[in-house]
Order: sequence, then structure tokens, then C-alpha cells
Amino acid sequence: MELEAAQEKFIQTWSQMGASWGINKTMAQIHALLLIAPEELSAEDMMEQLQVSRGNVNMNVRALLDWGLVYKKHKPGQRMEFFYAEKDIAKLARAIARERRKREIEPVVTLMAELSNADLGTSDAAQSFTKVTADIHRFSNKVDRLVDQFSRSDENWFYNKLLRLFK
Repeated sequence: MELEAAQEKFIQTWSQMGASWGINKTMAQIHALLLIAPEELSAEDMMEQLQVSRGNVNMNVRALLDWGLVYKKHKPGQRMEFFYAEKDIAKLARAIARERRKREIEPVVTLMAELSNADLGTSDAAQSFTKVTADIHRFSNKVDRLVDQFSRSDENWFYNKLLRLFK
């Protein structure tokens, strides 16, 4: 396989995986391109290589900056902005975990706390509803703490926890 074909395959596969992170295809393609780029890229570079519009690149690069997956760099004598991706996979995973926690887990924890503590009466349906929401609340709190611990940890903590699962 030639380098260009391998890079294209990586970009396409990464963009498909992006859907499971809750990001759109173009955002994942840009991230993949920046991950494998040997040096910083401008918006024009990304537009050309991915065949997407300037607006699409700008919007998705801003989102990647917000996620903490991409950084901006100014080069002396250049008016353009250049971008590069975090290439340390452990840092990358922690940044994704932090963002997904904020977007997905924290709202569930908040809602389940509200629902499980609501006074809904004493009917069988109310008691069943309260039990289910309280169980989900306990579980989501555990997941929240685990993801929070992972996102603040170093690489060794994660590997040690992972190894314990397989012992």
C-alpha cells in the first residue's frame, strides 16, 4: 500500500469512528488529517486535501479547538493561522473523555438526581419509576467518577486499571 492510500484509508476510518464520539464526519476528517500531518496545516491546506469548503473547515476547526484536540500556531511573517493536533494518544483519549463527560454523562447525572429525588407519590408505578431512576442515578454517578478520574489521570493509571480487569 502506498502512503497516500494508507493516509486516505486512515482519514476515512477515523471519520467513521468520529460518529461514535458524537462529532460529524468533516470534523473527524480534519482531526485525522491533522493527526497524520507532519507539520501544521492552514485552513487552505485542509480545504484542498479534504475537498471541503472554507466555512466547513473553519467551523469544525473551532469545534476541535473547543474539544482540546487541536491547537493554533502563528508562524512569524505569516498572516494565516496554522493548526496541529494533539498526537499523544493518552492525552487525546483524556480530552475526548472530558468532552464526552461534559456533553453526555453530566446531563444524565443531573436529570437522574432530579428524577430519583422527586416526590411522585406511593403508587406502584411511582415507586417503580423512582427505583429505576435511582438505579440509573447511582450507576451514572459511578461512570461519571470513573471518567472524571480517567480524564485527570496519567497514562499509567489507566493501564493499571485496565490490567486489573484482566487478572
